[in-house]
Amino acid sequence: MVYTSKILAALSVAGAANAALVEKWYNINRMTANPDGLFDKVAVGVNGTWPPPPLDVHQGDTVRIHVTNDLGTNEGTSVHHHGMFFNKTGYYDGAPGVTQCSIPPNQTLTYEIPVDTQTGTYWWHSHNGDQYADGLRAPFIIHAANESYADSYDDEFTVVLGDWYHDPVAQLNKDVFMTITNPTGAEPVPDQALIYFAQNGSYLTDSAGEVAFNDNATLPFEVGKTYRLRVINTSSFAMFFFWLEGHDMRVIEVDGTDVEEFPVDYLTVSVAQRYSVLVTAKNVTTNNFAVHYQFDETMFDVVPDDLKLNYTATVSYGQDLPFLAVEEQQERERTPDHLMSPIAVQEQFTPTRRVELGVLFDTFDDGINRAAFNNITYVMPDTPSLFTQLSMGVDASNPDPYGPQTHAVVLEKGDVVDLMVVNYDGNAHPFHLHGHQFQITRVATNVSSEDAEANPPHTLGAPNPIRRDVVIVPGDGGAVNMAFVADNPGTWIFHCHIDWHMTAGLAMVFIEAPSEAQEQLALPQVMKDQCDYWGISPTGNAAGKMSVTDLSGAPHGPYPQVAGWHAKGIGALAGTILAALLGMGVVVWYAFGGQLDEDELNADVRREMAAKAEAKKEGGAIKRGIKALKK
Repeated sequence: MVYTSKILAALSVAGAANAALVEKWYNINRMTANPDGLFDKVAVGVNGTWPPPPLDVHQGDTVRIHVTNDLGTNEGTSVHHHGMFFNKTGYYDGAPGVTQCSIPPNQTLTYEIPVDTQTGTYWWHSHNGDQYADGLRAPFIIHAANESYADSYDDEFTVVLGDWYHDPVAQLNKDVFMTITNPTGAEPVPDQALIYFAQNGSYLTDSAGEVAFNDNATLPFEVGKTYRLRVINTSSFAMFFFWLEGHDMRVIEVDGTDVEEFPVDYLTVSVAQRYSVLVTAKNVTTNNFAVHYQFDETMFDVVPDDLKLNYTATVSYGQDLPFLAVEEQQERERTPDHLMSPIAVQEQFTPTRRVELGVLFDTFDDGINRAAFNNITYVMPDTPSLFTQLSMGVDASNPDPYGPQTHAVVLEKGDVVDLMVVNYDGNAHPFHLHGHQFQITRVATNVSSEDAEANPPHTLGAPNPIRRDVVIVPGDGGAVNMAFVADNPGTWIFHCHIDWHMTAGLAMVFIEAPSEAQEQLALPQVMKDQCDYWGISPTGNAAGKMSVTDLSGAPHGPYPQVAGWHAKGIGALAGTILAALLGMGVVVWYAFGGQLDEDELNADVRREMAAKAEAKKEGGAIKRGIKALKK
C-alpha cells in the first residue's frame, strides 16, 4: 500500500533549493464592489480591495499569511487554504469550531502553509459564516519544481468562476433560507455569474486598469501557442459548464492531482473543484472566440424568470477581429472524472473501516428545513473539536466529548476508510474532506437500481483510481464511495461545499489518530488566547468541560421531528377535537332555537348605536387618546 504522504514526499526534494519566503499581510475588511456592473454590493475583501489577491507560490516556498480582522464589527474571521493537508500543523486549517476559534476583531493570526509536498491548483477562502459567499475568496497556485507537463504548454492563465449575490448573504440566510417560511429548504439563487482571469499572481485588467469581469474579461491568445488554463469554481452554490468556442481541451490536473491527458469538449465544475486543461490556439484565424460559462440550472430548486444562465468572455487573437457566432445552449452531462488516471500511480486501498453517510433534508423540530448526515444536523461546538482532541487525553478516543451535534467519527492511525455517501436529496452535492485527498472508487446514480450501469458493484483492486478533494455525489439516490488512509493525525471536517448547506448542517468531523495527534501537535498560544476572547475554553469537551459525560452548555439539537404520538402531537390533536366539539355544539344550539329573538336583536342594535354616538361626541378613539394625554 502506498500512502499519499509517501508519494508526495519525494516531490519536495527538488524544489527545496529554490525555496523562498512568501509573506503576505491580509487586512480583512468590507468595501463596495460591483463586478457585474449592475449593483453596488458590500463585499468582503482584503486591504480595502476586491477581489482579494491571488496567491502564487512555488513548491518548497515558506508561505506565511498574516490575517488581521478589520471588519469593524464584533464578528470573527478566518482563512482556509483549500486542499492543503497541514500534516502536523492541522490547527492552521482555518475552520472555526473545528481547528480554531475565529480571529477576534482587531487581532491577527499568522497561518503557515506548507507547500513542499503539494502542487497544483487550489484556492483560499473564509470559513466564517457567509464571508466567502460575500467575496472573501481567491486563487492559490503552487507551481511544481518538476511539472509533469512543463514542456507541453507555452503560458498559463487562471480562470476564476464564481456566483454573485447582490444582497448580503447573512441577510438572505436569516430572512429567506433558514426560516420556517421556507419549508422546502429552497436555496436563494445567485443574481449573476462571474468570470475573471489571473496570471503570475495578478488579475488581468481592462483598458482602465481595473480587474476585468464577464463581457470585459479577455484571454489573450497567440496563434500556434498552447496554454494551460487553471479553472477554479469559487462559487458558494452554483455549478458551471465551461468551454471555449472552437477549441479543444485536454484535462491534465484535477484538484492538485496530475492526470494523463483526458480530452473533453467541456468541463462541469462544481463548487470548490479545480481542473487544469491544455488548449492549443488556432494556427490561423480571422476571429475571436467565446469563453462560455453556463449555470447548471438543475442545481436550483426554483429558476427565476429573469435569471441569466449563459455568459461569455473572450478569447482574443486581436483587438479588431470579429466575434464568432456563439454556440446554442444544449443539455450537458457531467465530466467523468472517475475515468481519469493520475500520473503518480496509486492502487486502490483495501478498506479496514467503513463509514456510510446518508444525506437528508427535512423539517426539524424547530420548524426549519435542515440538512443532515444520518439524521444528525451539524452544529458547531463551543470548544473547537481539535482542541478537545488534544486536551482530553485517553478520552479523546471516545466520540462523546465532541458533542452530539458534531457527528464525530474517531479513526485510529492507519485505518483505511471506505467512506460511502448516499444522497437521498433531489440535487447533486459537492463534498469536501479537509486534510486529505481521497480515491473515488465507485460512482452510482441510483443505489436502489438493479441496473449495473446505474448501480455498479463496489469492487476492489482498481489499478489507479482518480484522487481529488471535492466530489459530486448525484442526487435522487446517487452514491459515491471514497477511500482514504488515516495518516494525518488531527481533526478534519467533511462537508457539503455549498455554503447554504454548510449553514444548514451538512457536515461531520473525523477525529483522526487522537494519541498521535497529542504527540505531534502543539497549539500556538495565540490560538488559545483568541478562544479566551470569545469566552471559549481552549480545553475540554464540546462545552469546555474536562468530562466525557457532562456536556451541559454544549449545543443540543435541533432534532428530526418524531413520527407517532408525542406531547406536541397529542396536544394539537386534543385542541383540534375540542374545537370540533365546540363547533358542533353551536350548530346543535342554533338548531334547537339557540338564537336571539327579535326583541333581543333590537336591544343589541340600540346598545351599539348608543356606543357609536358616545364615541363620536368624544372625538373618536384617536382624539380620546389625545385628550387623555392632555389630562
